[in-house]
Amino acid sequence: MQTVKLIVLGKLKERYLTDACNEYIKRLSAFCKLELIELEPVKLPDNAGEVLIEKALTQEAQKILQKAQGTEIVALCIEGTQISSEKLSSTIEDFANRGASSISFVIGSSYGLSAEVKSKAALKLSMSKMTFPHQLARVMLLEQIYRAFQISNNSKYHK
Repeated sequence: MQTVKLIVLGKLKERYLTDACNEYIKRLSAFCKLELIELEPVKLPDNAGEVLIEKALTQEAQKILQKAQGTEIVALCIEGTQISSEKLSSTIEDFANRGASSISFVIGSSYGLSAEVKSKAALKLSMSKMTFPHQLARVMLLEQIYRAFQISNNSKYHK
């Protein structure tokens, strides 16, 4: 069974988002071993400049890459490629067919991800051209991972 890691910076604050994530995590247990890894983002002042932000992203990258070691990395970032649910499904299948038993989907802090994390990603993924709340991205990603496994298993969920 494939392992899917969801490596995220920060914790969910709203119960309704936590409940939604827990529902998809429960559903995904039929298809993969899902590990939710919440990392603490580096605290920055509201008026942080580029140098401080880059330093924080570098520190976060060290923690992310340590947790993602030995996995195929999918980095969520605005400059990533937008793909269909079917393409995400086939990408996950391709990783498995190439012998990757573990995939790490990475959602960075509100400042994004470091160039180092992005450079190590097998896929840079953008969920949309629209802007969504950072915490909602986790729910949306879990739903799409669930949908991808449903597509692979010819389920009616996707229809």
